[in-house]
Amino acid sequence: MVNSLRKAAGLIPVAGLVIAVSTLNAQADMTSDLYEKAKSEGALTLYTGGPVAPYQGIVAEFEQKFPGIKVSVTGGFSNVLNEKIEQQLKVGKLEADMALFQTAQDFVAWKKRNLLLNFQVEGHENIAAVFKDPDGAFTTARVNAIAYAYNKNAVASSDVPKSALDFLKPEFSGKIITCYPADDDATLYAFYTIVQKYGWSYMDRFMANKPSFIQGHLGVIRAIASGERHVTFDATTSTTSALKQTGAPIELVVPQDHPIVVFTLTAGIFKDAPHPNAAKLFLNWYMQPEQQRRSGVFSARTDVPPPAGFKPLTSANAALDYNQFVSNDSLITDLRKRFEAYTGPVVNKGGVQ
Repeated sequence: MVNSLRKAAGLIPVAGLVIAVSTLNAQADMTSDLYEKAKSEGALTLYTGGPVAPYQGIVAEFEQKFPGIKVSVTGGFSNVLNEKIEQQLKVGKLEADMALFQTAQDFVAWKKRNLLLNFQVEGHENIAAVFKDPDGAFTTARVNAIAYAYNKNAVASSDVPKSALDFLKPEFSGKIITCYPADDDATLYAFYTIVQKYGWSYMDRFMANKPSFIQGHLGVIRAIASGERHVTFDATTSTTSALKQTGAPIELVVPQDHPIVVFTLTAGIFKDAPHPNAAKLFLNWYMQPEQQRRSGVFSARTDVPPPAGFKPLTSANAALDYNQFVSNDSLITDLRKRFEAYTGPVVNKGGVQ
């Protein structure tokens, strides 16, 4: 997987500036054509895994750039919204134009059922092969990572966890929080990566340290920021960085003893979307380098640098087989049952905000 990322496109030589200009012209023509068609549709409905708040700014910017298109965003847990879409498909009344979900396996299944629209965004060739469908049926819109996080006011610099084994220390008893591994695929991937290195006995020792489990990574990092809990190995870099920018006393740490887990937010447009051209316009615009550079997370594009403070995934010790992992139904089913035996069933205290 890492090798496929390293095959980045080379820089165009000066002699190729004419090609670059013609490419820009082609992009402008494509955007103009899509916008004209999208204006007649007048709306766009996005279903996204996670809170709506992170999308408010980008939606407002899109609506300002492309007036006449009103964007509606429905947020929630990916593994709940996918069922809502399935019900809409069942009755033939699809409301969602496109989905932006963490559950990459949904897009693999929807493509097999011929439910997705093949659409290659501009610069499709600059998206790493591991992060896209070759036909354009789905594309990785965001590449997120799960790292460690801690509360700076509660954890001394000498005690900052640097390995999974550090979370077994007695000083962190009752102070650890993660998502339920049986409920969240990215968290499941993180737990699985650790268990692969240290064996299932790790879970016995981890549970003896009295960790807390909740639904949603936003709740995890909010608990760390408030001091309710002190440490986690289940912090998404995007949510943590965003909260840190507000002044929250939190810091990220890249694990030193196992690969940093990388998971994706996958985007796909439905064939029967009520507003297909608006969906194409949004996805094409969102996937361009200008927007990808400002996302605060890693990009699937090989021509966009990593977020500040991080190495490129090509040079990092990163686990990049998330899509294959979540698409392995038998493995996922077995792991969910096994981890639920440790944590108990999911206790739902409400949706995401």
